[in-house]
Amino acid sequence: MQQIERGIFYEDSFLGVTLGGLVYSHGTILIDAPLRTEDARSWRATLLNQRGGANRLLINLDQHADRTLGDRALDCIIVTHEKTAQRLRDQPTIFKGQNIESGAAWESYGDSIGMRWANPDITFTDRMSLFWGGPEILLEHHPGPAPGSIWVAVPEEKVVFVGDAVVLNQPPFLANAELSVWLEGLDLLLSDFRGYTIVSGRGGLAAVSDMRDQKKFLQKVEKGLERLANKNASAEATEGLAASLLSAIEFSKDLEEEYLQRLQYGLFHYYTRHYRQGVFNEISPEDEDRR
Repeated sequence: MQQIERGIFYEDSFLGVTLGGLVYSHGTILIDAPLRTEDARSWRATLLNQRGGANRLLINLDQHADRTLGDRALDCIIVTHEKTAQRLRDQPTIFKGQNIESGAAWESYGDSIGMRWANPDITFTDRMSLFWGGPEILLEHHPGPAPGSIWVAVPEEKVVFVGDAVVLNQPPFLANAELSVWLEGLDLLLSDFRGYTIVSGRGGLAAVSDMRDQKKFLQKVEKGLERLANKNASAEATEGLAASLLSAIEFSKDLEEEYLQRLQYGLFHYYTRHYRQGVFNEISPEDEDRR
């Protein structure tokens, strides 16, 4: 666990996503959940040792299984955006894991199949403020990576957790994305959040250069998909684009297959949703989850 400011921590050693913890006199706010039950216990115990108040609250930054499947093990009230909550409530109670080869972390964790989802308890639409015995904590809706994506900011300390808005040394998840909105969010980070410590949902602390690289990557995705659409290409043609895009990212080569699958899956579904809807009877990622 790494400390950013007094009472503000992050953890990026567990399987899944980068976690956040805000520890104040009223209690602990957890940002996203570890996938593995044993990691959830360890994370809870680590934060308890910081001697905050007795209350616990969990915030999910979007609906991705990597950050929500472990919610139940944290055993506390859950806060999400209303679109994330609706997405989670629409799923079967027991996770069946049909989206194999989407390049997600849960696919490498065999015990994820059969885990039970935990439904959110509190939702909001645009912005929500929390006062937890410390500085004000802001939850803001910033769709882009997913319809219900949010950021958690502590303005007084100039710290913001941005989830999958910025990912480090890996391709982003694109299946549920809106690229134009995502790019607007990155512009906002580069302007209104200057001087902030930016905590990526996958990779830890993000520098300004990381945000610029993320923006350039998404612009390449947008242009590549537009070229395919102008040629009236099929969704299967996005496979070639995935390989080209992956070559622009620096990562450990043992992750190449996983990351290529992630891009192929995301590009296929994004292209289908935006450019081929009604042309082919292709299946959305949401429909696959419900089968």
